[in-house]
Amino acid sequence: MNVQFKKGVLELCVLVLLDKQDRYGYELVQKISDQIAISEGSVYPLLRRLTKEGYFTTYLKESSEGPSRKYYALTEEGRTYLGDLLTDWEKFTNGVNQLIKEGVRDE
Repeated sequence: MNVQFKKGVLELCVLVLLDKQDRYGYELVQKISDQIAISEGSVYPLLRRLTKEGYFTTYLKESSEGPSRKYYALTEEGRTYLGDLLTDWEKFTNGVNQLIKEGVRDE
């Protein structure tokens, strides 16, 4: 898949996944990787940036499988931002899909 497509949509994927429930970094990587081939290293800088921007809070939670894990939780500001991104995404994908319909020849 085109790298630029992935970069553009990764932020939206992370926000959508955190809207339903709090998750730790590796869990986010695994969930996204089930659908889109990504590298683990692409998610953590994004998590740091979005936390710094106030869209997430973090907390540590004990794990039965090793050390405590850092969980990410969406803030109200993050939910608002997600809503804005979803609106933008819908407009964008509708526009692209319309151009594809108009531009691709039926053969």
